Amino acid sequence: MQYTGSKYIGAYKNGRMEGNAEYILPTDTRYVGEMKDGMFHGDGTLFFPSGSRFDAIWEKGLVVSGKYTFKDGLQYEDKHWHYCDSYDRRFYTEICYGLKPSGISQLTNMDPPRKIPPGYYDCGDGFYNPMTRVIKDYRNRFLRNADDDEHEWIIRTCRKGWLVTASTQKSQL
Repeated sequence: MQYTGSKYIGAYKNGRMEGNAEYILPTDTRYVGEMKDGMFHGDGTLFFPSGSRFDAIWEKGLVVSGKYTFKDGLQYEDKHWHYCDSYDRRFYTEICYGLKPSGISQLTNMDPPRKIPPGYYDCGDGFYNPMTRVIKDYRNRFLRNADDDEHEWIIRTCRKGWLVTASTQKSQL
């Protein structure tokens, strides 16, 4: 795997990855499960660095069926998904542990929310620097460069680590 940066731990058959194995991608995403003819095949799980996971049945490298579970235990449902929709805007932690008292807002699913570096935005999978247009994960590893659409969306919708005081922000509104 020297060409791809991936790491394979498992058996080979006819020079191809086959059997129960672990395959680690350069992003630190790990696949643990069955391989056949060099592809994910059978039962297998992708473990993501964020702590989430995708349990699936694979056939020749393609998903037949699967279930995505977020780090906090919330399970994604592709049909009838009602999490944080227009009818119920609660975060998963609020569903599990209840709402805060009146006047105390919960701004993110993580409570208390992450501290955002001054001048940066929290875009959900990392911090965004609008000056360089670079998004780095919460451990300060490069994720991606934001294109114009993502830049505008982050500026318009995401929480910001302000460089100014709250009273200055109010006067700017």
